[in-house]
Amino acid sequence: CPYGEVFVYDLPESLNSEIVRNCGDLNPWHSRCDALSNSGFGLSAADDMSKILPENVAGMWFWTDQFSLEVIYHRRILNYSCRTLSPESAAAFYIPFYAGLAIEKFIFSANSSAADRDRHCLSMLSWIAEQPFFRKSNGWDHFTAMGRISWDFRRSKDPDWGSGCIHMPLMRNITRLIIERDPLDYFEVGVPYPTGFHPSSPADVAAWQNFVRNRPRTTLLCFAGAARGFIKGDFRGILIQQCYAEAGSCRVVDCSDSKCEGERSGVVETFLSSEFCLQPRGDSFTRRSVFDCLIAGSIPVFFWRRTAYRQYDWFLPAEPESYSVYIDRSAVKNGTNVRSVIEKISKGKVKAMREKIIEYIPKLIYANSNLEGMKDAFDLAIEGVLRRIKK
Repeated sequence: CPYGEVFVYDLPESLNSEIVRNCGDLNPWHSRCDALSNSGFGLSAADDMSKILPENVAGMWFWTDQFSLEVIYHRRILNYSCRTLSPESAAAFYIPFYAGLAIEKFIFSANSSAADRDRHCLSMLSWIAEQPFFRKSNGWDHFTAMGRISWDFRRSKDPDWGSGCIHMPLMRNITRLIIERDPLDYFEVGVPYPTGFHPSSPADVAAWQNFVRNRPRTTLLCFAGAARGFIKGDFRGILIQQCYAEAGSCRVVDCSDSKCEGERSGVVETFLSSEFCLQPRGDSFTRRSVFDCLIAGSIPVFFWRRTAYRQYDWFLPAEPESYSVYIDRSAVKNGTNVRSVIEKISKGKVKAMREKIIEYIPKLIYANSNLEGMKDAFDLAIEGVLRRIKK
């Protein structure tokens, strides 16, 4: 453990495990119990994935929810090789608070108040403020995982969306591993969204990399998502129209009415069959789809730099052009044809970009267990925090 060891706080259950036990009551539309089962990985997707994947890799897939990060990190850090049970010897302190799951029940309820959305965070901070090692450092060596985007925790006025957790004074110095960071906040580190791919060994990873490398790709471009018709000049709508107009070379998976949530095998199959995947911003700057695309070996085409380049520095190649294409969205709005831009990229360059993506797959996934001799996104995130604190 060259950067030191991590002590994991034993928080009151009301701040983590009890929230998951109440999974049937977390969301006003449907139960979250299946999604949060299996330590955040969800139910096995092997049966469905076996329709599109070879048997030797289909079993590595699960129906993982994009907002399950807090549960996944908690399970992994309890079994982390550089965990210590002695706070006196710890270099860093992990707070296993389920901040995103705690507010889910309230952000979608018309009857919830700002106090409802802040209650769990205030309770956690009240508890942590009493801990001697937090008082000693004022939180500088403490960190947590937050399974929703930063904006969901940055409410500035009471009637606004989300919780005010990040703005609370005691949160100021706590490092936050989060699926979408505010690029101006030093204490936020963007970490990969959970995907459905959770291998158990380096051999599993190698099998997947070989499959992705040799997969025939019959489509040039693809887009998985839905238009935002209620937004004036909706950029997604422009891309979808271009895609439909190029039906021979561009494939659309229409995710309106949440169709893609229950049919993710169709999304995975589309990315596996496509050379490039279009990645406009989602409801926020980032999308889980970026990581679904990358682990399938499809080359992402970005239209906002903040979708990946200013988010995931610890996990993606330092040179954006080595694994992705950037096209200014203004040019597309003014008539630039995406297919025409992509077709100018040489076959040699495409092959090199795909090989770079395949090389980075281990850094983008959350493994089912510790990958001996190989670091996944969890390992890189924790090691990065420890390195930062040591500096």
